[in-house]
Amino acid sequence: MKKYEIKKWLKKLRPLKNWQLFLILVPLLFVSVELLRRDHIKMTELRDAVITADENGDEEQIAEALAELKEFVFSNIVINVVDDNGAQRITFGTGPFYLERQYTKAALAALNEAEANFASDDNPNGNIYSAAAAVCQPQAVKNGWAWTNPNYINCMMTEINKYPALDQEIKDSIIAKVPSTELYRKNYASPLWAPTLTGFVILLDLIIIVVIFIRIFIWIFLKIAIRFV
Repeated sequence: MKKYEIKKWLKKLRPLKNWQLFLILVPLLFVSVELLRRDHIKMTELRDAVITADENGDEEQIAEALAELKEFVFSNIVINVVDDNGAQRITFGTGPFYLERQYTKAALAALNEAEANFASDDNPNGNIYSAAAAVCQPQAVKNGWAWTNPNYINCMMTEINKYPALDQEIKDSIIAKVPSTELYRKNYASPLWAPTLTGFVILLDLIIIVVIFIRIFIWIFLKIAIRFV
């Protein structure tokens, strides 16, 4: 490339000032942050609605709230900060949350069924349920736990698990009826980019940033090249 051709390219780049692009980029970045903040707030409101429905125990309301939350998260860019074993990390989506009341209801029903099946004194393996309750009920009274409190249910399951292998069949029957907490754990992930107003503003930010870096790279390359021509 001849020297005059390099100078011609440098002159073509000059009308597009980087500072002008920065002036456009800065307010756009603020707009992007505000839009992301609003999407996060909307997700939080929808997630809180699910938790409220769970606390009310209305399964139809829970299903509707979950569907609305899932639809929003799957179609928007939702950035969230979650606690991961005491450390904060950024994730895209709701982060994990639990339908605690629904789990407690199902677990308590399983324990009540266990009481009906295995609490008779003539059971050859002993009154496992009553023995566990004898340990956990005083703790519940001391700590103010209701019988539907997850701490009480966890205590009961811990005590049942302490019985020897002789009672394994009964333990397996009880434990099999108590649902896994994972069935009531929800965690919806959002896309990294979505065709929304937020997504298009972020895309415009990225395009401007890429253009600025390309212009800087070309300008440096041409400045170096002109020294060797």
